[in-house]
Amino acid sequence: MKLLVTTSPHIRSSLSLHKVMYTVILCLLPALFWGVYYFHIRALFLLITCSLSTVVTEVIFKKVRRKPVSIGDGSALLTGVLLAMVLPPYLPLWMAALGGFIAISLGKEVFGGLGYNIFNPALLGRAFLMASFPVQLTTWGIPARASWVSVDAITQATPLATTLPKFSGNGIYPLQKLLFGLHPGSMGEVFSIGLIVGGLILIALRIADFRIPLAAILTLTILSSVFYFTGKNYPSPAFHLLAGGFLLGAFFMATDPVTTPYTKKGRWVFGVGMGALIVFIRLFGGYPEGVMYSILIMNSFTPLINRLTRPLPLGGKK
Repeated sequence: MKLLVTTSPHIRSSLSLHKVMYTVILCLLPALFWGVYYFHIRALFLLITCSLSTVVTEVIFKKVRRKPVSIGDGSALLTGVLLAMVLPPYLPLWMAALGGFIAISLGKEVFGGLGYNIFNPALLGRAFLMASFPVQLTTWGIPARASWVSVDAITQATPLATTLPKFSGNGIYPLQKLLFGLHPGSMGEVFSIGLIVGGLILIALRIADFRIPLAAILTLTILSSVFYFTGKNYPSPAFHLLAGGFLLGAFFMATDPVTTPYTKKGRWVFGVGMGALIVFIRLFGGYPEGVMYSILIMNSFTPLINRLTRPLPLGGKK
């Protein structure tokens, strides 16, 4: 008879890391399929390039650090998929590959690998590309000709750029275009219905916690309603919810368990901060979109939020 002494926790779960990662990817498939269908072959090339870049970069860094290669857990693949989804579909592929390299190297491996990173790797990769190639990262288009061999694209502004009053917009945009993904934008952000369905499945499976998305949705709705009823051509709350990358960010990026608070109260705080930052950046900032910066900023506050919202130990003093 042997006595096995192990450290906590002793609770076992049927969920594993690779199951979680691949389930998230499966929930992203509706938005991915529509992005590839709508933007055609270039969107597919973008997805493949980002995915290969992140996976290969992780293999290289694991070899250099003499750590076990763990690409089978799906974390690097998910980072590449998310990065592709937040990039313009007609971005030069070498820039996409560079973004994947930065996402894994600076966003993950320099901190010690999965579980130690401070910022969302995919958003960090996009932030690097935004700082390095602002023109290419703000050049959008829609396919002018349906061809799987080549695509002729028409350059157009995104709904945020044409609707926000700070860019001389009138605050009005057809919501059905936002719902069904019939507008310029990032490859994986345009199909709102697909993102909503995938996000709700994640929450139903308890892979994503509902607190951050719900807090972000409520905060964004309340704040945008306040400005909307001022009569100064500010967009409606429905527009803010469906436009840009809010749905992708709220359901699939802000729910990352590594870079967001682990306490229940902290997740409410994170979601409120995210929603408020998005509204103020969109309406008064220099950029039309604020999802990426709002999540990265709140990522930096996560350690402080965890500390301030840590549950009181049983019998401890307040």
